[in-house]
Amino acid sequence: MAASAVAQAPALTPATARALGPAAPSGVYYEIFVRSFYDTNGDGIGDLDGVTKKLPYLESLGVSGIWLIPIFPSPSYHGYDITHYRAINPQYGTMADFERLVKAAHADGMKVILDMVINHTSNENPWFLASRDPHSAYRDWYYWASPDTRLDAKSSMGGKVWHKSGRQHYMGIFSRDMPDLNYHTPALRREMISIGQYWLKRGVNGYRLDAAKYLLDKFWNQRHSMRAIDADVAWWKQYRDGLDKVDPQTYLVGEVWDSHYRHMAPFVGPLNAVFDFPMAKRLVASAETGHDDGIGRALVHMQRIYRSATGHYVMDAPLLSNFDQQRVMTDLHGNLDKMKVAAAMLLTLPGNPYVYYGEEIGMRGTKPDPLDREPMRWNISPTAPGETTWETPPAWLHEDVSVQAEQNDPHSLLNRYRELIHWRMHIAPLRDGVAGVYATGNPALVAWRLTDRAGSVLVAHNLSGQTQRLTLHSVGGLQYQTLLRTTRTWTALDGDVLSLPAYGSAVLEGSTTATQTNSRRTP
Repeated sequence: MAASAVAQAPALTPATARALGPAAPSGVYYEIFVRSFYDTNGDGIGDLDGVTKKLPYLESLGVSGIWLIPIFPSPSYHGYDITHYRAINPQYGTMADFERLVKAAHADGMKVILDMVINHTSNENPWFLASRDPHSAYRDWYYWASPDTRLDAKSSMGGKVWHKSGRQHYMGIFSRDMPDLNYHTPALRREMISIGQYWLKRGVNGYRLDAAKYLLDKFWNQRHSMRAIDADVAWWKQYRDGLDKVDPQTYLVGEVWDSHYRHMAPFVGPLNAVFDFPMAKRLVASAETGHDDGIGRALVHMQRIYRSATGHYVMDAPLLSNFDQQRVMTDLHGNLDKMKVAAAMLLTLPGNPYVYYGEEIGMRGTKPDPLDREPMRWNISPTAPGETTWETPPAWLHEDVSVQAEQNDPHSLLNRYRELIHWRMHIAPLRDGVAGVYATGNPALVAWRLTDRAGSVLVAHNLSGQTQRLTLHSVGGLQYQTLLRTTRTWTALDGDVLSLPAYGSAVLEGSTTATQTNSRRTP
């Protein structure tokens, strides 16, 4: 490798500085299961004060927003069956604790979004208990079977639809403990909009919308029905209009499970974004196999589909995994190098990437669900003050990973996440760039272009355990021959040949005149 063109990751030279703007919010959101995060009162359960206490950690990581998994009263550990939408789960604290958290997060420049579960409630919710009476005003807030209802119907997810309550049957496509709400009922719609407005007035910045595509899409034969999708989208437009009356900047991101962007695209009209589950699958598969699974092409395709549906650029919501999925470090069989390149791909995608708590230190987890949502590891000792103990993971899940162990290790996964998130603060196209394909001719290399008003960059990742070389070519008159950032010291640029070390990543600036970055080789 030519000594004249080796760039060290932290180095900034006059040649690169012009492309690096002043620090801006990274756009990265951090998903928090409060129960598992940090315990301030010693009861073994995480609490809202624990999140407030750890805001400096999140600020150092570089995130610009947090998503709180449901914090409302609920009979379950996970909180996705809500009994009261205008209160705080007493295990997590009080309304005063919540308002203090929001105020502190905003002071640190972080937004707060809540998980809003409005497809269903708990079967202990007072609305549902009242609805069991056929004469109740709440009767039509839920679906109750009539004499001619097919009780053996299959849900859009393949499970059971109807559940018995005495001599009656009610709909619950996720669980008998979670009866579905009936959005054909105007009074219910008004109440859900009112609840959304209630929390906005208490300072939240938006919502993650649980099961966003199932509100009116209930049955197996409706899975890909555009009529059902249109009905869901019409409700979300009504919801958006209601929230905008309180805060026109409300951020809405929807959980829309689908493998095709064309089925997801209608939702990005009323919503700001939907989680990019198809991309997550490609990212993890590419990192695991060491071969590009068409990431660049899929990125361009997604942006085109969404622009066609909305008429404007849409900020994507990419991720690697979340609370419903096996943790990505488990998918990658504990391979730290592959985890680092998976993180690098995620955090060089445009939009608002989501990081699941503990992902940044390499926590593992698999089904059943509680083991995907296990206690955050802050300290080397799992019994140190602040560690949550509500769930004791099995012995095989005890791992030598923690914030304490990784904090001061420059080669740790934690510090790789910090590095990558901070890249986004200074390189604007990484946050909101329009994607373009960049052919590498090598399945072990994946690359894509990102262009916005600030300029154009090329992102390249080596998915393999060997050094790979990429002969750079111009696209649309732009040449990418100035290194801005690299994750590996021995990344080299010799003329138009980029050498990427094993599992290395690089960002290069595009210009009409090639300008090489010269820096001293450092082993």
